[in-house]
Amino acid sequence: MSTYLPPTRNHSPYLPFGDQRGAPFYGKDILSVKQFSKSDLDYIFGVAHEMSEMVSRVGTFDLLKGKILANLFYEPSTRTSSSFTSAMERLGGSVIPINEVRYSSVSKGESLADTVRTLECYADVIVLRHPEVGASAQAARYARKPIINAGDGVGEHPTQALLDLFTIVEELNQVDGLTVTLLGDLKYGRTVHSLARLLSLYNVRINYISPDILRMPAEIVAELDEKGIPQAAYNTLDEVLPETDVLYVTRVQKERFEDLNEYEQVRGAYVISAETLLAARERMIVMHPLPRVGEISMDVDEDPRAAYFRQMEYGLYVRMALLAMVLGKA
Repeated sequence: MSTYLPPTRNHSPYLPFGDQRGAPFYGKDILSVKQFSKSDLDYIFGVAHEMSEMVSRVGTFDLLKGKILANLFYEPSTRTSSSFTSAMERLGGSVIPINEVRYSSVSKGESLADTVRTLECYADVIVLRHPEVGASAQAARYARKPIINAGDGVGEHPTQALLDLFTIVEELNQVDGLTVTLLGDLKYGRTVHSLARLLSLYNVRINYISPDILRMPAEIVAELDEKGIPQAAYNTLDEVLPETDVLYVTRVQKERFEDLNEYEQVRGAYVISAETLLAARERMIVMHPLPRVGEISMDVDEDPRAAYFRQMEYGLYVRMALLAMVLGKA
């Protein structure tokens, strides 16, 4: 069982909301899941749970009143960008949205370093999505304000992995002992790269289902091997679905393929339908980072095991927690 216990309304083992400048994560960057320990996750999830209760009770509050977030997105984003915007505004803060980078000074040749140095003159925290692996770490070397990695190429997406794990905890009340099956684009899918690394902090079994050309990168498999995590790769879902507790589905990302012929060969390789789930456990969940492009049929949406839209809501609370923590208010 996970050690995470949601706080009650009348008593919380976590720090009360307010100025907590000596608390964990104050002023720190959120760049990679590798920076988190199991106790860090318990702390983050505790704060996220409190955020969900606060939103349920009052909707918005002034915890981050006077603070400003710069959303700097070099790649298109709907969910992550709007999730961070909603998180900041529900906490009483403001947002500078920069989603059309091609219209900014970057299109004139400005470096990433100069861009973040400029934005931190106006903002207290910067959320960055960039097509290059390691871009967030590079930005953090030059920035004085906290940088939060919202996805760097095919590298990592740490806040997505945190919300994914929080979803598992909230939905199944445990992580230890679960079998997690990752399906789809495991080569280019930064969400599964980060989630696999976070899962390696627990006693889990991980299955990989993908076409041969989209297998999980060897370095991640080796990293988890060193930690003693049982892993197995398959081409079809049939063999492992009956033992799966969490089915994490990803889309095949057309934009990551240099050869579109290869994309055409693998798109639509897996489709989860209501019929597919007849072989699944009654107590399991289906997750997806979204957007989906046909890999989960609409007829699955009404199944109580379909957790992907609840997953999006959990993401709001996790990002509220992270913003409050790095700004010293959680």
